[in-house]
Amino acid sequence: MNDMGTEEPSMTTEGKLKAVIAAFLQERLQVKLDGLKEGEDEKRQKHLENYQPQTWIADAAKKADNVQQASHVLKFSHPDAVGSSLNSTGNPHAGEFTIGTHSLGKGQSLDVVVSTAAYLPVYAFLSLAVDDKTLLDRCIAQDKDLSAAFSDDSETAEQWMAAFARLAQPKGQPASHTLAKQIYWPLEDGGYHLLAPLFPSSLADAVWRSLGGQRDSAIAKATKAARDARRAGKPHHEGYSDYPNYAVQKFGGTQPQNVSQLNSKRQGEAYLLASLPPNWQSQGIRPLLHVDSVFSGKFSIFGGRENVRNITGKLKKFLFAVQPRNSTIDIRDERDELLAQLCDELLNYAATIHELTPCWTQNPDCRLNADEQCWLDPGRADTDSEFAAQYFRGDWKDGVSRRFGNWLNSRLEMKKIHFDQYSSDHWAKAIEREFAMIRLEISHD
Repeated sequence: MNDMGTEEPSMTTEGKLKAVIAAFLQERLQVKLDGLKEGEDEKRQKHLENYQPQTWIADAAKKADNVQQASHVLKFSHPDAVGSSLNSTGNPHAGEFTIGTHSLGKGQSLDVVVSTAAYLPVYAFLSLAVDDKTLLDRCIAQDKDLSAAFSDDSETAEQWMAAFARLAQPKGQPASHTLAKQIYWPLEDGGYHLLAPLFPSSLADAVWRSLGGQRDSAIAKATKAARDARRAGKPHHEGYSDYPNYAVQKFGGTQPQNVSQLNSKRQGEAYLLASLPPNWQSQGIRPLLHVDSVFSGKFSIFGGRENVRNITGKLKKFLFAVQPRNSTIDIRDERDELLAQLCDELLNYAATIHELTPCWTQNPDCRLNADEQCWLDPGRADTDSEFAAQYFRGDWKDGVSRRFGNWLNSRLEMKKIHFDQYSSDHWAKAIEREFAMIRLEISHD
């Protein structure tokens, strides 16, 4: 035991490397030993020999040629494709207005391709880091400390390091494969270029981490607090991100590790963001004539909007799925999130109608109820004193909220689920909160 005040001598880099390597091998050895049955002494001795540092590292160096570091991976086309994958930082001439691998910069995560998942431990080994440098980085740099940690025989150690360093290099001449995607691009002389698109795994991983990170515990907690504050009409020091209409693409089926290391880490998932043309309106905005409410009828004006139909359908399906279960915070949060989206659509709809020339509700053919006239034609208050008195009294908001609640109740009604006045009041209160929070959308200040 050291005397008080005496510091332990710091471990050398070589010592740190040996300790990290020993811990890595011991962990994997223990898994093997734990799987043995009583009496399997011969197998036990074999595992003990195989996981000696010199033996295991020598074997890993032989397997290294079956492992490649890459940013663009062929196996996403088909797990059995055996052509070339590439390691690239992207096209530096693409420019900042084009998103690609070049956009990642130092944040790029390189993927690993193996001929079989049995070689993945080799890359896991080379990913070990000491003093912010991985073993692979040290192999590429021909690090003397790593050489000494590998073996007392410097020649043997340098051979192993050279074998590991080849992971970052292309394997042979570029080649495609019958199971890969190929495009024959015609040339003027009658020939063609054979184009072989490769999946941008590094870019896909950055997108996955960005979107999937919203579900990380710390971020999800902050996101929930921000969403709750928005619903309550209160400020919050953090915002949150929504990614509507994205799709999840799966690679590798039940064996995602056969595609690549990053694909395995993502459980085979890659996110596709919506890339859609604008949904143009073929006709201009028209005054609401010959109707008494935007919420009236089975095919109401508001309810017939595409986004409204989609959100209402999701809400109806969700409520039907959870109706046998007891109400929980998660269920209520999901319900209220869909309800908040409907409220947003309602306010967006009102903002669209506000673009009409004020006083359109004075048209003799306008039969819209007084509450909705105040809501959708606020500019009329500038020239019509009687209308202004009703508008600034503000009770029209209660009427709009009540009609919204009744409309939503009728749209969600199902044979197995009946929504009572309590539910209608809940929907109505939600839109009342939205009205209070986004005053600029409905006031004529």
